[in-house]
This record gives sequence, C-alpha cells and structure tokens, in this order.
Amino acid sequence: MAEESTANQQSPRKKKKAESPGVPAWMVTYSDLVTLLLTFFVLLLSMANLDPVRFTRASGSLKEAFGVHPRPAQVEFAIPILPSPPKTKFTPVQIELTRKIHQRLKAQIVEMELGKDVDAVQQDAETIILRVNNAVLFNPGDHRLNPPAYPTLRHLADLIRPLPVTLRIEGHTDDLPIKSEIFADNWELSIARAVSVARFFEQGDLLPLDRISAIGYGADRPLVPNISEANRAVNRRVDFVLRVKNLSGTTPAENSSESVPL
Repeated sequence: MAEESTANQQSPRKKKKAESPGVPAWMVTYSDLVTLLLTFFVLLLSMANLDPVRFTRASGSLKEAFGVHPRPAQVEFAIPILPSPPKTKFTPVQIELTRKIHQRLKAQIVEMELGKDVDAVQQDAETIILRVNNAVLFNPGDHRLNPPAYPTLRHLADLIRPLPVTLRIEGHTDDLPIKSEIFADNWELSIARAVSVARFFEQGDLLPLDRISAIGYGADRPLVPNISEANRAVNRRVDFVLRVKNLSGTTPAENSSESVPL
C-alpha cells in the first residue's frame, strides 16, 4: 500500500489546456443590431417613391464632392477630303523649249570640254539636270570647294545665266557613315556642300540668289545601289536641277524677257 501511494504521488499530473476566451459577448448583440438596421433601410428603400430628377442631382453632388467628373462627350470631326492637285499640263511650246535647252546644254558641255565631269539629263518636260561628279568639287568628308573646281562652276554659271530657268542645287552622298567633327551625318554634309556651291555663285556675281535654292538629301536618293565603291562614287554628286519657267503658251520670241539663244 505504501508503494502504491508513493507511485501515485510521483506520477505527474496532466495540466489542463487553457481555453481561448472566444468572441466577446457584446459582439452578438452588435451584429444583431447591424442586421436589423440593414433590414430597416432596405425596407424603406423598397417602399420609397424615387424622383429621378432629385436622384440625379443627389448623385451628381456626391460625384462632385468626391472629384468624379463626367466623361466629356465625344466630338466627331469631319476630315475634308481634298482633291489631289491637278497634274501640270505642259504645252507643246514648253515641251519644245525644254528639249531645245537640253540639246543646247549637251552641245555646250562638249564644246567646253566638260563632258568628263558634267552630264546633262532631261528629267521631264520642264526639268533638266546638270549632274556633276562630286570628286571634282569636294575632297572626301569636306564641304569646302576645291579651287580646281572654280573654272567648271564658272562655265556652268555661264550656261545657266541666259536660260529662263530656276536653279536648285542638290547635294548627295553615299551610304558610308561620315567621320567628321563638324557634321553629324551625311545629310548635314550634303546640305553644306549645296550651300557652298550656291555661295560661290552668289559671291562671284555669277547668278542671283533669287534664282537659286540649295538642299541636301544625304544618301537617300542614290542613282545606283551602294554595293560597290564604283557605285558609291556615282552616288556622290551635286545635281544642278534646272526648272524651265512656264511661258504660258507663248514662244520664246514673243516673250523677249524670257528669250533663250537656241
């Protein structure tokens, strides 16, 4: 008996786990109250007679208070479809005049022994292009005119001066990236070269500026694909684009101010 009592005294007693306190009792009453209030307002809303105008005003006031602005109405813009400009109609007089000027220029280029560096090409019924090899005018990557090119440019000015034409000087390059501290790309170089030629004509009193314009196209208008050095040399050029003035159906002899020695 003593041994059993001793064993009972030595055996550890199991502790009861503490029970969680649970939800406070007042939460039950609070939940019931919220449910009753919700039911009450739903009943009121179901039995109410809503005035659409007043409801719209009230909702608008709430939106304005919370900074909710209505979406602006979509406005449809009518885009007018304009007819394409009519194509220029060349009179027989205009076509014949351009043809004669082209023939005369080709003959004068041969007489002046410029055929190696200059070529005359008729583009259409009012446009003739004097195409000059770029190597004659400029060093690679440079916009300054070579002094040996001065006689060639003076001869070109002598050819152009008496003609009833306007002159657009176009600079062109190949597609190789430029290595220059002055120009960012070929486009800037082509513009500078065209302006250099225009300035030469103006400063030497060879052609008036009101007949001259200058523009650069960089490598955007090649004559042949830039697939070889020979082709790139062809694309590096300066074009003198001559636009024959429209004489409005009159012959050169009838318009003395626009007459051309042909």
